[in-house]
Amino acid sequence: MRLTPENPTILTVAESLPLERLDIFLREKYPALSRGAVQRLLAEGSIQVNGRTVKPTHRPRAGEIISIRWPEPEAAQAQAEDIPLEIIYEDDALLVVNKAPGLVVHPAAGHQQHTLVNALLHHCAGGLSGIGGVARPGLVHRLDKDTSGCLVVAKNDETHLRLAEQFARREVEKIYAAMVCGVLPHDAGEIKAAIARHPTQRKRMAVRTRGGRHAHTSYRVLKRLRGVSQVELQLHTGRTHQIRVHLEHLGCPVLGDLVYGGRQNRRLKESSGYEAPRQLLHARKLSLIHPATQHRLTFEAPLPEDFAVALKFFSIKVNR
Repeated sequence: MRLTPENPTILTVAESLPLERLDIFLREKYPALSRGAVQRLLAEGSIQVNGRTVKPTHRPRAGEIISIRWPEPEAAQAQAEDIPLEIIYEDDALLVVNKAPGLVVHPAAGHQQHTLVNALLHHCAGGLSGIGGVARPGLVHRLDKDTSGCLVVAKNDETHLRLAEQFARREVEKIYAAMVCGVLPHDAGEIKAAIARHPTQRKRMAVRTRGGRHAHTSYRVLKRLRGVSQVELQLHTGRTHQIRVHLEHLGCPVLGDLVYGGRQNRRLKESSGYEAPRQLLHARKLSLIHPATQHRLTFEAPLPEDFAVALKFFSIKVNR
């Protein structure tokens, strides 16, 4: 099914959000849409609140009706490329891939080629949802370039919307594996710390007591090694860089994460001689309800080789 201007999406705001902008609210509902794309739809009147055009800065209020008239899909600008993909699952509605570390998800400045989108355009031969726009066909959610693991892709607009609703309602179970600097003091715990844009470094996020958005991560320590830990995490919310920011907040940033843990990673390299090839964060398991069959499906991606290398290195260090 292709959603068109004659076939709009209707949303009802469940609760007032006095500190939230409408463009950010909708960006959370539809993660594959860029904030700029949301703002363009608002400016042209394709998104209306209670039947009127509003600014991106509008604060959503309980009971408001938001209508979204999706533009006709445009031909994808990205070029199809025959890039190998590890397909975990595929049917007529969706596919789940095990994204390789280092693979950029969608074209952007500096990365117009060799992205996951280029690979999907070749693999699916045009059979992808159009809601994400010409730069992000099929993408319902994203993973950072250096994060590996499970990522679901929609092949049509109806599937895309139903999956986006599941992500927004927090019905998708997302389990991650990570190697972190340091040794966490507790076997398990909850991190509930609001996240917002960093006040001075605009490409970073940070834990903020004022103006941040609620963010919730659970963690469980699987192994404690000398100077590092292997951790399993569950995302209950989906904020930008959430796991990386929350682990930095605990003082145990992701191994190899030079953005949120540069100091700890440099110290670890000096003391152990180990340098991670990338941030060791992996989307290990994804569980969702199939929009067509209504059956819950669970997908798993095995730990990449670089995790095994790190585990072996620090296990040897412990035994000396």
